[in-house]
Amino acid sequence: MQRYFIDQPYQTQAEYALSGEPFHHMIRVMRMTAGSQVGLVFRDQLAIIAAISRIDEETVYLTEIEKEQQNKELPIYVTIASGYPKGDKLDWIVQKGTELGAAAFIGFPAQTSVVKWDEKKLQKKQQRLHKIAQEAAEQSQRQVVPSVTLLANETSFWPQLSAYDHILVAYEESAKQGESAMLLQILDQVKPGSKVLAIFGPEGGLTSTEIKLAETHQAALCGLGPRILRTETAPLYFLSAVSVQLELTRK
Repeated sequence: MQRYFIDQPYQTQAEYALSGEPFHHMIRVMRMTAGSQVGLVFRDQLAIIAAISRIDEETVYLTEIEKEQQNKELPIYVTIASGYPKGDKLDWIVQKGTELGAAAFIGFPAQTSVVKWDEKKLQKKQQRLHKIAQEAAEQSQRQVVPSVTLLANETSFWPQLSAYDHILVAYEESAKQGESAMLLQILDQVKPGSKVLAIFGPEGGLTSTEIKLAETHQAALCGLGPRILRTETAPLYFLSAVSVQLELTRK
């Protein structure tokens, strides 16, 4: 069932009138007609199943059938912070990370990042990533569209770490040394509603200076299994581990 995010809080209405992009996608792209059912997700995360009742030239009208009962969100708020990687790898991280339940994404120019974006390119890239996140949230039946923030310089990233309850750094040296317990130890400690930040370096990894900066904010260095993962694979491993530990294992 196609899903649409509505930028307003839920209110009971006889009909919900949608125009603009939702109208275009429903009627012009998906060729929906009266009676077609969709999911509508409101700003306060309440989701309903609705059916098209009528259509005019620029607006589609829908009536509520029932409210969704299943919660689709992770029990904790996970932010994925990635040092800017090459090419379209950040697109992949945002798309698949959204499908796996991330609540937010932060991109920053790490010391070994090769790509350099000026303000104009950053703004354009952020708009593109927001669209990717929204489409992935719709596809995966999420109740939230993750936020995407791209930073122009690394110095503005580190002060943000104080906003999180737990901070983890995916560290290649920990994996090489066989460290495997820290990730599970932290996930075993987190409480529902906690804010967790997971930091990943670009292709060249994080420098010793960056590791020390993270440690000054009480970040924990974690290996992600015995294999060395690519910068676009590591966040997906981490989010999968979170889901298994907190959604499938913990009761």
